[in-house]
Amino acid sequence: MRRRHLRGVMAIEHEVYPRPWSTGLFISELSDDRARTYLVARVDREVVGYAGMNCWGDEAHVTNIAVAPAWHRHKIGTRLFFEIVRSAIVMGAECMSLEVRVSNWGAQRLYGNFGFRPVGVRKNYYQEVKEDALVMWADDIHTAEYLDRITEIADLLPEEVRP
Repeated sequence: MRRRHLRGVMAIEHEVYPRPWSTGLFISELSDDRARTYLVARVDREVVGYAGMNCWGDEAHVTNIAVAPAWHRHKIGTRLFFEIVRSAIVMGAECMSLEVRVSNWGAQRLYGNFGFRPVGVRKNYYQEVKEDALVMWADDIHTAEYLDRITEIADLLPEEVRP
């Protein structure tokens, strides 16, 4: 993600989250590109989604993924998630984690398609809406079998969002 995309990212952040990250927090995250990856999805010049992850040694953690509501159901989230997972693999991750709202069934299905499974609950994690987070985890993401699995998902994407 380039800083020039930050305005579009922040617009989506404020549109989809009750307690959005600050611009300063995003800038701080972008400052360490050795351990972090942040991506944007664009249609023409418009930022329509973004995703981020941290990688420490053999573990990666998805920090955020969001798509502008007007662009939901266009497989943009799937493409972003594919690219984030692929980036984690390139950075040496063997496993990956994330948190997702317990009410966000669509996202849970997406992550499940990528081999993520529920491993716990963080009570009241999303304090602004008093909602728990489901912790999801994927092991062995560095294997050829896992890469084949996610490549099959990518191959099913519409051509305009295919890697």
